[in-house]
Amino acid sequence: MSAPGPRSRDAVVVVPGIMGSELVDATTGRALWGLADPRWYLSAWTSGSSLRALALSDEERDGRYGRVRPSRLLRFPAFAPVLAGFAPYTSLSKTARATVSHPDAVLEFPYDWRLPVAHNARLLAERAIRHLADWRAHPEQYGDQPPRLVLIAHSMGGLLARHACQDPAFADEVRAVLTLGTPFYGAPKAVLLLASGRDGPLRMPRARVRELASGLPGVHDLLPSYRCVVDGAGARRLTSADIAALGGSAELTTASFAGQKRVFDVVLPGHVQVVGAHQPTVQALTIDAGTASGHHYTLRPTPSAERRAGAPEAQRVDVGGDGTVPSESARLPWYAAIPLAQSHGAVASAADALLVVEDVLTDRRTGPWQGAGELGIDLPDLAAAGQPFQAVVTGAERPTDVACSVFDVSTRLRVDTPRVQARQGALVAVVSALPPGLYTVQVQGGGAAPLRQMVMVVDETAPEIRELHP
Repeated sequence: MSAPGPRSRDAVVVVPGIMGSELVDATTGRALWGLADPRWYLSAWTSGSSLRALALSDEERDGRYGRVRPSRLLRFPAFAPVLAGFAPYTSLSKTARATVSHPDAVLEFPYDWRLPVAHNARLLAERAIRHLADWRAHPEQYGDQPPRLVLIAHSMGGLLARHACQDPAFADEVRAVLTLGTPFYGAPKAVLLLASGRDGPLRMPRARVRELASGLPGVHDLLPSYRCVVDGAGARRLTSADIAALGGSAELTTASFAGQKRVFDVVLPGHVQVVGAHQPTVQALTIDAGTASGHHYTLRPTPSAERRAGAPEAQRVDVGGDGTVPSESARLPWYAAIPLAQSHGAVASAADALLVVEDVLTDRRTGPWQGAGELGIDLPDLAAAGQPFQAVVTGAERPTDVACSVFDVSTRLRVDTPRVQARQGALVAVVSALPPGLYTVQVQGGGAAPLRQMVMVVDETAPEIRELHP
């Protein structure tokens, strides 16, 4: 973090992404998501029984919420197949509190990420306005001009901010919105969540995530709205029928697309957007016979002159992203974007992103900011226990330019230091066979922040894993 400097007088709200809030049973207080023990995720995604409480009940499907309560922002690493790992928000909140005139100026806004974005956006607007009023009345608040709001939003949190800013009265109270890896135009990986677990190795955890995701409005609100489905030589938009055929909800898909249209022209006040870059990212889909496959390219219309000369209707272009959100989807066209070579789950905790947070809060805007070069990592979200797996490194020229380490999330101890080697035109690190658990693969290539991504190692041949309850 940078040296002490100017302090912000504004009221700050930190808004996490999907799966970034701890959830508890509103009646018993039992933790349902965000547990401290990383082994819980291995158990939950393998056996499935701990996840049943996260599925929407009949009352919740009718819009009667309250059975599940968000308690606080994620404080420990979390994991979901397909989406991979989620870093805690401790560093983000700590940076915000260190940059304001008093820690009370910072509000953390946990929310039930299972529910519709529009519902959570209303709660965000109400809570943010109360927080602003409380801060304006705070004894440590000073200055001639009244403070305003600054929203710091990761991933889905940026969608909440955009929906909230539909209300001009709320938007007038906002000085700036900082979004970190927000899928403004959706993410094809959300489609893969609904289609996962049908075949292939390590099916069980992916089947569990599909079972949970298929009924969650929050997941459907992440569906891509741009032309991402390969259709012959061209591309088309995703439809409700596509999602229904994959096992999702046509009704929730229709509602999601309608919500995206409502905010299409919403302008975010003082918007600064950090966009994950250079990570291999699913940007387009092929949908056939109830299955979906992802592609690391997007489809752009071919210029008319080239089409007349016989070129295909669409061109395939790899624009990268953060491994979950394509860079073009995280970028609203009216604003400059700050590229950051980082994975989606870590983009809100990387040192480079925290420097942007400081500058936005103090309104210094000392950019351009620069992330860790063009380093990328292609890593499976799941690996088989007892078998080595590969991490492919991109954006570096020589093996000696990159260092790779593997850490056990439970113990935080380094368990492997695989050597990066050149193989068939690529840089590859072969991670040694590991026992079941959660691991962080870290790649350092000279940038300010290491590139980090989580992987779950699973033994599907073992008897059902014992459920771990808090």
